[in-house]
Amino acid sequence: MEFAIAKDTFLKALQRVQGIIENRKTMPILSNVLIDAQTEGIDVIATDLEVGMKSSYPAKVSNEGKITVSAKKLYEIIKELPEEEIHFSTRENDWIDLRCGKAHFNLVGLSPDEFPFFPSISDSNFLKLDGPLLKEMVEMTSYAICHDETKYNLNGIFIKALQEENESLLRMVATDGHRLSMAERAVPEVSSTDLNNGVIFPKKGIFELKKIAEESSGEIMLTFLDNNAVVKKGDTLVLMRLVDGYFPDYTRVMPVDNDKTVTINRENFFHSLRRMAILSSERFKGIVMTIKEGSMEISASNPELGEARESLEVDYTGPDLSVRFNARYLIDALSVLDEKFVCLELKDELSPAVLKPAQGKGFLSVIMPMRV
Repeated sequence: MEFAIAKDTFLKALQRVQGIIENRKTMPILSNVLIDAQTEGIDVIATDLEVGMKSSYPAKVSNEGKITVSAKKLYEIIKELPEEEIHFSTRENDWIDLRCGKAHFNLVGLSPDEFPFFPSISDSNFLKLDGPLLKEMVEMTSYAICHDETKYNLNGIFIKALQEENESLLRMVATDGHRLSMAERAVPEVSSTDLNNGVIFPKKGIFELKKIAEESSGEIMLTFLDNNAVVKKGDTLVLMRLVDGYFPDYTRVMPVDNDKTVTINRENFFHSLRRMAILSSERFKGIVMTIKEGSMEISASNPELGEARESLEVDYTGPDLSVRFNARYLIDALSVLDEKFVCLELKDELSPAVLKPAQGKGFLSVIMPMRV
């Protein structure tokens, strides 16, 4: 095979797949990227068997063919080359000849026959979803994804399409057992059996979906193939294996009898929590919120560093209440909101709290308090 390609195009192609490449060396071929040169350009393919990506790029192809090469090393080389056209060709025994300006590299490749199969996807069954909407929903929920690999059914985001009050909604839910985040937005009616039943997108796949949505506004195409989700935007296709397992019934942990509502300025609350968290313990970030009529005092104490407290004005009428939280959980939830005021709904010092915008729907976070 042989082709010539602009440096910035090749660099972008290799940069996009770096997050997918398998680095654990269990299968050497998974550390490689497959380059497939065809008449109209090149396809760059990477997979770790859980998430795969295939993107097409323009190139001047002299001879068609395929080769795999270390994705990390090739990216590092291309990044340092001069801003000139790159000439890429293969020789016998899967060696690669790379030239740019006066720089010349001979690289060891691996046979493309060893690379995992990447299926062909037809365009007929794709759903169309708004890219910025998906990006916003992922940001609102991904911070609560569980990182404990033993709880594999929580290592992702549960996505479900549903009908409520004659409105089609797309809902995303993530939880790590200590907190839960749920976002939902109105979408055109969804005719996917998979989404109507609910599916769990893997953590790695979710972050690739977010990257695709961030690159440019516009529609993102989505379909399902066997136990995989397929996401397409422009010339990029991402294939991700859905998490095999049942997502817990999150509706059972939604508090329904939190009768104490504290309305507070989001910005003031956010920065106060960040200040107090500085003196809280590094491991648990525990802070105490003492709520009285019209005011909330946030305090933190650490025997090794000292203590701090701060009072904030709030809209609250009801009995005095003191409750302890992990400040990081509140900070994470507040950081994905941009409303001026938020509501904190409480029952007592041992029951989960609900944080949501004071106006409008579409987001809520359930946060477990810390036991003293």
